[in-house]
Amino acid sequence: MEWDWWTAEFGDAHAGAVGVLVDGGEPGPVYFDVGSGPNMPSTTHWSAYDGRRHRGPRAEALRAVCACGWRGAAEYLLDWPAIGDRPLYEADVDLTGPLADWNAHLSLVRDKAAPLPEPLAALLVTVAEQLSATAEDAPMAALRAVGVLERIAAGVGREAAGALRDDGVSAETVAAGLGTTRSKALVLLLTAQDR
Repeated sequence: MEWDWWTAEFGDAHAGAVGVLVDGGEPGPVYFDVGSGPNMPSTTHWSAYDGRRHRGPRAEALRAVCACGWRGAAEYLLDWPAIGDRPLYEADVDLTGPLADWNAHLSLVRDKAAPLPEPLAALLVTVAEQLSATAEDAPMAALRAVGVLERIAAGVGREAAGALRDDGVSAETVAAGLGTTRSKALVLLLTAQDR
């Protein structure tokens, strides 16, 4: 899948895209015939599913999809009479519905994530503001501070992951609490062995 949307908060664990539906299901990639050779370029980007020049199927509807496997329930039918013979990427297709659905999905992920204690959240905002101001006035000092924060974060992260591992908390529970994938949560728990 080629991802259209991404957030710093969740990274690639919850990257989003516009998904395509053909005959009620998601079609495979569209291949581009570039002549002879062993490699045929392909794409899964929604705009390639216009049925033009025998490249692939014609999309019937669009929906939001997420890298975590979530699929939006709402389907947004494409108005082919209005689109006409234009390629989808030129057709000014309204993607606000799929984007809103993906954002609603992210809200649910945020709601399931472990909340930060209010004093800590406020402190993090203050630190970020101070670092930004320092980067403007004294960039070398800001870089030094960032290095200190990275070392603190790495050490505390190992301690926290170790405590979760020692308590027998599963990778699935950690993934839900952090809004990440099971594999990334498992890596966090495994790195706690180095503490």
